[in-house]
Amino acid sequence: MRHVLFATSAMAWSAPLLLALAPPVSAQTVEGRVDRLEKEMRAVQRKVFPAGTPIEAQITRPTTPTIAPGSPSSSPISDLTARVGALESQLSSITGQVEENSFKLKQLEEAFNRYKADTDARLAPAEAPVAVRPAVSAPVAADPTPVAAKPAAPKPAAAAPASEERKTAVAAIERPDTGDAAQDAYTYGFRLWDAKFYPEAQGQLKATVDKYGTASVASRAANLLGRAYLDDGKPALASVAFYENYQKRPRGDRAADSLAYLGEALIQLKKPADACKVYAELEQVYGESLSSSLRGMMAQGRTRAKCS
Repeated sequence: MRHVLFATSAMAWSAPLLLALAPPVSAQTVEGRVDRLEKEMRAVQRKVFPAGTPIEAQITRPTTPTIAPGSPSSSPISDLTARVGALESQLSSITGQVEENSFKLKQLEEAFNRYKADTDARLAPAEAPVAVRPAVSAPVAADPTPVAAKPAAPKPAAAAPASEERKTAVAAIERPDTGDAAQDAYTYGFRLWDAKFYPEAQGQLKATVDKYGTASVASRAANLLGRAYLDDGKPALASVAFYENYQKRPRGDRAADSLAYLGEALIQLKKPADACKVYAELEQVYGESLSSSLRGMMAQGRTRAKCS
């Protein structure tokens, strides 16, 4: 009898000890799910921000439900499991949106590449006529130099020699000298554009973008270069400048402006369908941060292009 009581007591005292030593399965499961969530979130951030610092997500903690008196409270592990499940659902939704945005951007790039190829074909110099070789057995002279390949972008026509009066007026435009070479180069290009010396402004702004392409002022200079082409009646060159500025500097000061003016350039080139795609991209990427002037410009452009 004593042995039975002793064995019963030993089992009673050892049961809590065994429970305490048992691994917290729920905690380990939740920890594994959290690790997987962190890896997936980092993958999404690398997809959305391939060349910049990720923006901290603004995630609000779900409101704790009110527990009626007398009802059993949920354990911390259960609460954590529910929150992890909600995070998994949000991450799945974000991943779907990223994939959709990537697909739409790819469509926009393909449409622009088609338009660019059409423009190249129209603006490429005519090929020189091939000379007819005489039908003789004597050695024939070597073939003439082949025609150069089509340029990647339409080349601006050579500007006519400026008159002395124009040279004097351009020379009167003051060159700034503040010690900030990049800003001074852009400011001088702006002054030339503001004075409607568009060819001179184009040369100055293009040189600024080429030399200071990684500076903060590059976005403004590239956008103004496109506007100088557009104001000079060169929408094909303007569209290339606007698109490259948006593609290379999507977070630049004038990225949204370049996308809006790209739509205008495409309308002038009689590409309303492509212009509508550009306006859709502008709304989706910069919708909440668009200024009233750009929003009005987009609305007018959609009306002119007859976007649905």
